[in-house]
Amino acid sequence: MTYIELVNSVLRRLRESEVTTVQGTGNSNSYARLIGDFVNEAKSQVESAWKWSALRQTLTATTTSGTFNYEIQGSQNNFQVLDVWNDTSNIEMQYKTAHWFNQEFLTADPQLGIPVFYNFNGVSADGDTMVDIYPVPNNTYTLRFNVVKRNVPLTGDSDPMEIPSRPVILLATAMAIEERGEDGGQQSVNAYVAARSALADEISLDAARHPEENIWYSV
Repeated sequence: MTYIELVNSVLRRLRESEVTTVQGTGNSNSYARLIGDFVNEAKSQVESAWKWSALRQTLTATTTSGTFNYEIQGSQNNFQVLDVWNDTSNIEMQYKTAHWFNQEFLTADPQLGIPVFYNFNGVSADGDTMVDIYPVPNNTYTLRFNVVKRNVPLTGDSDPMEIPSRPVILLATAMAIEERGEDGGQQSVNAYVAARSALADEISLDAARHPEENIWYSV
């Protein structure tokens, strides 16, 4: 669903008039922008609740001999790692702490060889995550970062949302009801219960595509 479709779906549940654009002017759009904020907050929470298939992608980095720090282009410092591979050498790379990396680089001459360890270290000027690898590459290697990459907030009316829409709509509706302070809080409690139930259902459906993984969620 698009941003405008999500906002209007929430507005209908609140018995409010639909809008033709979220970012327009006037009283109706002022409230639509508030609902848009709730939609984005709900989207963020639902995205963080599970490793959604729709958000999974592979980011790559290509090494240069003698260089150990690389930018993971397109990561935008907003992802969860599934696994990391040295695709050239067919080796699954292992995470090591910053302390471990400091020991290897500061207490001895760094080893040159096939990269097998990684640690995230800083953010580039473009906002992408930087990664240190070890041993320091002795050749050109292709590194593959299989991640769950969360999307930026929705802003344009036609911006699409890739995760299931129902829990986002219900959670944003619950937030709007809570903001109104209606029904002494009971209506918002019921709305949150419905949102959590919808989220659990969608996670179960998506998890069926990945039976090797444990189910977890939190909203």
